[in-house]
Amino acid sequence: MVIVKEDDKTVDVIPQEFAARTVAQEYGGGAFAVQDSVVIFSNYKDQRLYKQTEIGSLPVPLTPDYGAPDVSYADGVFDPHFSRYVTVMEDSRTSSLNPTTTIVSINLSGGDVHEPKVLISGNDFYASPRIDQNKKRMAWIEWGHPNMPWDKSELWVGYFSESGDLTKRVCVAGGNSMLVESPAEPKWSPKGELFFITDRGSGFWNIYKWVEHTNDIVPVYTLDAEFTRPLWVFGISSYGFLGKSNHIVFTYRQLGRSYLGVLNCDSGSVSLLDTPFSDLSNVVAGNDYFYIEGASASVPMSIAKVTLDESKTKVVSFSIVWSSSPDVVQYRPFFSAPEFIEFPTSSPGLKAYAYFYPPSNPLFQGLPNEKPPLLVKTHGGPTAETRGVLDLSVQYWTSRGWAFLDVNYGGSTGYGREYRERLLKNWGIVDVDDCCSCARFLVENGKVDEQRLCITGRSAGGYTTLASLAFRDTFKAGASLYGIGDLSLMRAETHKFESYYIDNLVGNERAYYEKSPINFVNDFACPVILFQGLDDKVVPPNQARKIYEALKERGLPVALVEYEGEQHGFRKAENIKFTLEQQMVFFARLVGKFEVADDITPIKIENFD
Repeated sequence: MVIVKEDDKTVDVIPQEFAARTVAQEYGGGAFAVQDSVVIFSNYKDQRLYKQTEIGSLPVPLTPDYGAPDVSYADGVFDPHFSRYVTVMEDSRTSSLNPTTTIVSINLSGGDVHEPKVLISGNDFYASPRIDQNKKRMAWIEWGHPNMPWDKSELWVGYFSESGDLTKRVCVAGGNSMLVESPAEPKWSPKGELFFITDRGSGFWNIYKWVEHTNDIVPVYTLDAEFTRPLWVFGISSYGFLGKSNHIVFTYRQLGRSYLGVLNCDSGSVSLLDTPFSDLSNVVAGNDYFYIEGASASVPMSIAKVTLDESKTKVVSFSIVWSSSPDVVQYRPFFSAPEFIEFPTSSPGLKAYAYFYPPSNPLFQGLPNEKPPLLVKTHGGPTAETRGVLDLSVQYWTSRGWAFLDVNYGGSTGYGREYRERLLKNWGIVDVDDCCSCARFLVENGKVDEQRLCITGRSAGGYTTLASLAFRDTFKAGASLYGIGDLSLMRAETHKFESYYIDNLVGNERAYYEKSPINFVNDFACPVILFQGLDDKVVPPNQARKIYEALKERGLPVALVEYEGEQHGFRKAENIKFTLEQQMVFFARLVGKFEVADDITPIKIENFD
């Protein structure tokens, strides 16, 4: 994880032996902050905060060495009023399963290492400490068990004394028990007004503003669209202020695509901006320009610099400064473009959404009387959203004659609170039904071969995959990447952030038993391949082994691949490639009835080879 500075040419900021990554809340994010030429970052190996004053210099530690990487920091900001850095701190020295989360300050004056000073404590979780440049005050988000931040959270403002302690504090949003909301992304405008995003009333995350003297909240821009995404990681930035002006650049999601716009806070007028991206995530604003993270069906995940005209209503220039796959353009003729589909669910009147990628390769054509095999992908989370963007691991399948279906089952984000909450107490039912319904919808529409339906998923998506194979008979084979097989085990061993999340999704003890595929291995009727990282703390390796052994005993074709040094989500290129190739050859041998195009040595399949 390298911090990169974009100038005339890009330069790596931190030395090679350092990596800017925090493991706070397991998923990290918000690992660094920059002020002028000073960078403060979390170093992956020891989780300490380091300060680097210039490129090429050696970073110096700011926080104590506790002998092990047991204290993590995230989402930090420079304090403009006191010489210090204010950050979320997660301390697992006393308990790794139940660490203490606080907001702390770290002294930046002098070159010594300082013990962090606690500013706010007492709740289970904190995020987004944001300090007003004008007055000595800070906003932050907090929430407590059993809620996830997108279920119910609170936005607070606290006032600093002359010594820098927080004295008075006010709950701005989320404190009313009659009103369920999840405020997020507080930001102070250049004028010192507090803006944030919340989903009160409509159930859609929209932009609001706090009126300090009356402690009221006023909507700034309302739309049946999502202006932020769930706080799985720290440091999300869906909007920003353009310089000292009263203009906000923002992004939102509506029916499967992203929009980009500028809001004039004085007049209330909104100008939507045109760029090559159909999918947007983070935005960071300058004076008359901003940087945006985005992609489209033919543009891989990239960072672009967008410059606006004087009125800040039109794009003057758009240039990509970084691309995840810069050389991929040459393969554009091979790309399968996603079709956004709305399909009927098993609940009368309710619709769900997916992206369908037909097979596409300019050098080959399917036989006229043959329909393609289908691979259904179930996204992780499960409170997340899959997006219709260029993903080479999707194109890998479509360029080799497979149709690919990426489902945003009920419970996914991007469609408002009501859609998101379809999964509460229904995980393993609604997601499974929607994936099966969508596959059948494609069969009925003559798009795919009913006899060659396969399913794959990672993490929570791996659970949906395993549940689909155990409790339904739609699919002929499946691949689970670090998927959850035993919900009770997952709950017992999961980290603090998600320790009640599963209760909300699953229900009571009986539901835990009845929805765990591990308890129903006798109901599996088709081949399964499992992939697992041995350092995974979110879904421990014993779950994959347990399913593997059970299916092996039952006589079903099964394979298990374990990776040394991989955690929850594979990071090593060779392992990512191997996982993709082995799924392809597994499905081809057992379901597809075809020879794979690539030279892949298949691993041994138990009860088959």
